[in-house]
Amino acid sequence: MKNYRSPNTKIWTGRTSEEQLYLHEKVRCISLEEIRETPKKSIVLLGYACDEGVRRNSGRPGAEKGPETIKGSFGKLPNHLPNDTFLLDGGDIICKNKDMESSQEALANAITLLLQKKQFPIVLGGGHDMAYGHYQGIKNHVHSENKGRSIGIINFDAHFDLRKMIGEGNSGTPFYQIAMDCKAENTKFEYLCLGIRKDANDRVLFQTAKELEVNYVLSDTFQMPYLNEIMTWIDAFIQNVDHVYVTIDLDGFSSAYAPGVSAASPMGFTPHMVLECLKTIINSGKLISMDIAEMNPKYDIDGQTAKLAASLIHHVAHSVAGN
Repeated sequence: MKNYRSPNTKIWTGRTSEEQLYLHEKVRCISLEEIRETPKKSIVLLGYACDEGVRRNSGRPGAEKGPETIKGSFGKLPNHLPNDTFLLDGGDIICKNKDMESSQEALANAITLLLQKKQFPIVLGGGHDMAYGHYQGIKNHVHSENKGRSIGIINFDAHFDLRKMIGEGNSGTPFYQIAMDCKAENTKFEYLCLGIRKDANDRVLFQTAKELEVNYVLSDTFQMPYLNEIMTWIDAFIQNVDHVYVTIDLDGFSSAYAPGVSAASPMGFTPHMVLECLKTIINSGKLISMDIAEMNPKYDIDGQTAKLAASLIHHVAHSVAGN
């Protein structure tokens, strides 16, 4: 498979037991082509080992190593998954010769394959440019079954990532690219951003968001005192779509929680805010796939960011599994 790397069993280490008490004991490393449809939906971790988009966007490279770092941290967490729920490491999509577009295409193909096999993908990045490939994979699957079904994107992020294309795409353009595809296909661009910072987006980006009718919540409102109102907005957004794709950019969190990202800031949101929102999204029954972007271990401190990402995955995996 092009731009693909088989899973590395050596990263799955930790305390040992005889009862699969830890996730590194539960996980099964398997190539994408070997994954089969199972009676109960499996959870598949797939890395996007590419930071070419970050480099093109003048960010700090290093997120290429994000997937393996997150997996290593996740494996050390306790396992509360039902015995009949499979947890799979499906390997990584990689970037060769700075060809980010081929990586996005490979990711799209992998996501389509996993959804066709009734799996729940959790993609680990890597730059946020993976969102374009991830969405394409979801769209290919959804439209192969029913072209009229809609996909809503919920992005936890400090940035809109709606930069207009000037030549090549990058980590700041994925949702603009999706919007332009929707326009070409005469479908509505359904996009909700939670945690947008005015000090992280210029006025052109706000104007672009307005023109594209993007729904968003600013960072000074995306806080626990306003939780009920935010849940109402999330519910309203979800009701208008058939499927939900969630993407979490780790640089949206305050650097107190996530120093290991390409664009860190102390002015971000808190993990508990995101967890509360995820509960509502998962309970809707419409979540089809998710990813976590911009993990940059080069700048992490004491593994804090990797642990945050791992805990978010732990919550989602166990919630999706119904436990």
